[in-house]
Amino acid sequence: MKRWNGWGDTSIHYPLPETSVPFLENKLGTLTPSPDTAWETALRGVPDPAHLTHPLLKTDPETRLLHARGQSLPDWIALRSGRITAYPDAVAYPATPEDIRTLLAYSTRAGIPLIPYGGGTSVVGHINPRGDAPTLTVDLSRLNQLLHLDETSHLATFGAGIPGPALEAALRPRGYTLGHFPQSFEYSTLGGWIAARSSGQQSYHYGRIEDLFAGGHVETPAGPLTLPPFPASAAGPDLRQLILGSEGRMGIITHATVRVRPLPETEDFYGVFFKDWESGVRAVRAAAQAGLPLSMMRFSDADETEANLALAGTSRTMALAGRGLTWLGYGPARGLLIFGVTGSHREVSQTRREAYALFRSFGGLPTGTLAGHTWRKNRFLTPYLRNTLWERGIAVDTLETAVPWANVLSAAHAIKSAVHTALAPTGERALVIAHLSHVYRDGASIYVTYLFRRTPDPDELLERWQKMKSAASLALAAHGGTISHQHGVGTDHAPYLEGEKGALGMEVLRTMSRAFDPQGIMNPGKLFRS
Repeated sequence: MKRWNGWGDTSIHYPLPETSVPFLENKLGTLTPSPDTAWETALRGVPDPAHLTHPLLKTDPETRLLHARGQSLPDWIALRSGRITAYPDAVAYPATPEDIRTLLAYSTRAGIPLIPYGGGTSVVGHINPRGDAPTLTVDLSRLNQLLHLDETSHLATFGAGIPGPALEAALRPRGYTLGHFPQSFEYSTLGGWIAARSSGQQSYHYGRIEDLFAGGHVETPAGPLTLPPFPASAAGPDLRQLILGSEGRMGIITHATVRVRPLPETEDFYGVFFKDWESGVRAVRAAAQAGLPLSMMRFSDADETEANLALAGTSRTMALAGRGLTWLGYGPARGLLIFGVTGSHREVSQTRREAYALFRSFGGLPTGTLAGHTWRKNRFLTPYLRNTLWERGIAVDTLETAVPWANVLSAAHAIKSAVHTALAPTGERALVIAHLSHVYRDGASIYVTYLFRRTPDPDELLERWQKMKSAASLALAAHGGTISHQHGVGTDHAPYLEGEKGALGMEVLRTMSRAFDPQGIMNPGKLFRS
């Protein structure tokens, strides 16, 4: 069963080794857990819904509470404290595009805002009702089938509500994969990936979702939009780009055609230590610009490398590993790179040798597959650590950007410093860690995670988060970064979008939205405020 106020399945837990508690308390201070609002209490707080009548609508309190918030830290604070300010007044579960058409017609006639809902994994407020009008949430989980597989063209068409595991389960017996593996893979959906311009952990090999999205169908208040899966076209602007990243403002994706690949013969993941952040960044840039055929590179700074070791192992293991690395010249400033290789056995073997040679030229220390295998084993379990840390009294949030290589070092330093500086007036400390999560020939994505102690007062906790989030967002923009590389805009990033797009760019977005949605009922307040 899915957690109602946290991440993932209730039967899955990510244990926190007791040996890691001293590490966390040394970084943050004494940890003091505080109780959360119980399900029964939260349920009693769900108000009566507005009177909406349609045969596809469900208005029971349980369904409305389960669709009220996503996975951002403000969402967690609201859910865990029972201070939820807005709920959908009804939730619909369409099973066909025709169902969606009737729901759009109903919402248009009644002037009711409508929110598309995939897996509920948004970390920036994509699925939250505003509370200033009755709202209908459209849960797409029943549009979850493989509709067609063209094995000649390597194209597969799915219902947009299919989650990652079900999508791969439909392809793998036929010998194919999409290869799109975001950390939210367990619950996030194909339609959500498209609407938020998602990036999978191995996008260096398989491509981001904009590379994989070949076409599909969108139902909009102004009518249907069909996007044929052309391999390429010079027939004017690509309308797929209007839907990619549209966050539900243009319409509801009902099904999508994506470019799939035959399953690889093999793949493996390897670890390499570097003596410091700067040398590792240079090595990763060299690999990307040399076109080394890797499937991923993830390089952690010293703070993240230390934290990962502390949260994953025993103190004895940490001590032995640390002493061994220090003896070899890889001291406290060391960073860990995980890289993947995907392909035939021959390709994997050859690429691994080339990668090792390149990384050694920058002072890298290859350590085999142990670190890589550990990462692969835990890559979809790591989000469960948020539950464990929260229960210990620690709030966790993330932010991410992408910048040109020339700005990577300065941007990473500025973002981390901004978080520390914003929290300092409270007398509290944060543990701020970072890694390069995706790389390109011209730049890289910087992914920052910050941990800080919870407060008994949820309003105070939210205020501290807002100050850190705002400071970091301004810092990344000042260093040439996008407001989001993979999480999207939602409501949390909307205030910063005009700085990136410009006034004319924002007017273009609003004009497109009005063309698809003349009455402004589609997910209002997301992507842009009006």
